Amino acid sequence: MADIDCHSEMTNFHRDNVTLSNKQQGEMRTRRDAGRTRLENGLNEAKKPQPKEIRSQGSYQMRTMVQDDDNDYDIDDGAYFASDDLKDDAGVALTPKAARQRVCDALVWDGRLKQEATVKRNCVRQVYAAGYHIDIPVYRIVTTKDENNDPVEHYELASGDEWIRSDARAVTRWFNGLVGELNAGESDGSQMRRVTKLTKKFARRPGWKDETTSGICITKLVVDHFQYSADRDDKALRETWKAIDKKLQKSTEIDHPVLATKLAQSGDAAVTFFRTCLSDALKTLEVLDTSDCTRKKAREAWDDVFDTGFFSMQPDNKDDGGDGKGSAMSVTSVETARRNDGGGRFG
Repeated sequence: MADIDCHSEMTNFHRDNVTLSNKQQGEMRTRRDAGRTRLENGLNEAKKPQPKEIRSQGSYQMRTMVQDDDNDYDIDDGAYFASDDLKDDAGVALTPKAARQRVCDALVWDGRLKQEATVKRNCVRQVYAAGYHIDIPVYRIVTTKDENNDPVEHYELASGDEWIRSDARAVTRWFNGLVGELNAGESDGSQMRRVTKLTKKFARRPGWKDETTSGICITKLVVDHFQYSADRDDKALRETWKAIDKKLQKSTEIDHPVLATKLAQSGDAAVTFFRTCLSDALKTLEVLDTSDCTRKKAREAWDDVFDTGFFSMQPDNKDDGGDGKGSAMSVTSVETARRNDGGGRFG
């Protein structure tokens, strides 16, 4: 059986087509900060209390955001208010919808943006003409007493018509904590982050991203089924996909990483769509197991999987007869590979 080592090609693809560049990351911070300033100014204009804190969450904070040709980026920036600050002028506690509406009103107060913010079920969304949007989930900080009568804080999300106990920062801590644990052991948490991003990039190709499952579902699947392979991101990715496919063939249910709930239920349409795409990709990659597989065939398979021509365009694209040699370049440290647009480090 041929074993064509496409680690270098996968590394280059991750660096150039998946990871956000220094410039893109800077743009994300600028957009996030502009949204925060707009919220602050709007609340001041309405003479309403400011949130106690605003915290980035989701893929932005976990560093699993991937490039998108349509600039369709989702920046999550949670606004955490003290419960006593979420009241109307009569001192009555705001309903979850009214709390979201207050934040929405603060974002649209001057009418300067082409597209006004809108109230969604779990957040307030501000869409910008460039294509990206900022989601602002609204939380209230609730203080209770523990068994020792000491104050304990928890967070409740304004979701639909209910306040639901939730804190997306706990999901961030879950993921980043696992990365750190793997890096401290014999495995590689940085490779797990790369596999997560590569899987999200695969799932969000044009024509798929509106039908496939969410980034957090993909992240949970990768974490649960990650297969480490030393110095072989191509092998780690494929073996992780095999493990995910095996799980999804049994059930499309996906557990929430930190809560006793489900991210997806049995028969979930978006997860089912992702499963179908993943199964098809694994069939395409079966050529890697054939005895006559060559580097050219391997690169073409990866091109097909990612809907790109990137792999075949890599240097030293020769038909090596399937011996696995002649890789595009030797990469000794993937995590410190540098881009050619500013020299930043990416994981």
